[in-house]
Amino acid sequence: MGGFNSFVKLFMPKDRVFYSLFEDVASNLVEMATVLNELVATTDLAVRKDKVHLIERLEHKNDDYTHRIFVELGQNFITPFDREDIHYLAATLDDVADYIHGSAKRMDLYKVHYINESVRKLAELIHLGVLELAKAIPELRNMQNMRIITDACVKINSLENHADDIYDMAIADLFDTEQNAAELIKMREIYQALEIATDKCEDCANVIETIIIKYS
Repeated sequence: MGGFNSFVKLFMPKDRVFYSLFEDVASNLVEMATVLNELVATTDLAVRKDKVHLIERLEHKNDDYTHRIFVELGQNFITPFDREDIHYLAATLDDVADYIHGSAKRMDLYKVHYINESVRKLAELIHLGVLELAKAIPELRNMQNMRIITDACVKINSLENHADDIYDMAIADLFDTEQNAAELIKMREIYQALEIATDKCEDCANVIETIIIKYS
């Protein structure tokens, strides 16, 4: 039996890499969401452009982490939880990064000068959502504080519901007040990218809940 245990131990440390990579992704998302909030808070177009470039660099960093998770998944036959759950969590976290980047890029490309309260509120909800993910993900390492994970997931669900309400009101207001068709399309696309980022946070929370149900 001792021989078998030492054989297993040879492989055990390798599965820890997934935890570190997911924690890196979560920290990177918090940074991206923080920069997004700085972007929507400023009226200085030069500062805004800098923030867009920074978000773009962080999004590339996120792609690298995601790629490394997929490479590890291909090489490791011992994983801390189901392979499909690791794959889906990595993909949905990457989607959050893509939509944060997508909304920032649209604000820049469409030369949106006036950033309204709805955009700022949606950006804030994205930030709050990724902060909750950053609380839950490190807890997957040892699964000892299930309450922290479940509380974070519940909070993310309620943030997403709130984002849905803001999105619906923003779209209704846009159709009521915007006479210019091009402006209407631009703003609708920005609202959509922001709202989808909150949807993707909820998708991440759902995967995390699936993982803890299997392992509790």
